[in-house]
Amino acid sequence: MIRISLALVAVLALASCGGGSRYANSGAPSVQFASGPIQKACQAQGRKAASRARCGCVQAVANRELSAADQRRGAKYFKDPHALQEVRQNQSSNASNKRFWAAWKAYGQTAEAICSGT
Repeated sequence: MIRISLALVAVLALASCGGGSRYANSGAPSVQFASGPIQKACQAQGRKAASRARCGCVQAVANRELSAADQRRGAKYFKDPHALQEVRQNQSSNASNKRFWAAWKAYGQTAEAICSGT
């Protein structure tokens, strides 16, 4: 069960490394892009689907959805997804983990919805 949960978190992290946005005034899709700790961590792992555009889109969503501290904390989990699994499992005994997990989970869902086009 832990491996399945860990795999799910890893898949969400990879899926959230999406790219384009369907919200454009001209009718053509616009691509959101930003650089920062999430974008750098996304690209540093060398995953096949982690293009510059996808990682930049994920960072753009992070800039809207996460605090700078949460971005730095979350970037560390790209390298060590098991540590993120431990955060998820330790929510009941750690208020900081509970708050972070709620923010990270919501961010991942938003990033997946906005960035899945690339």
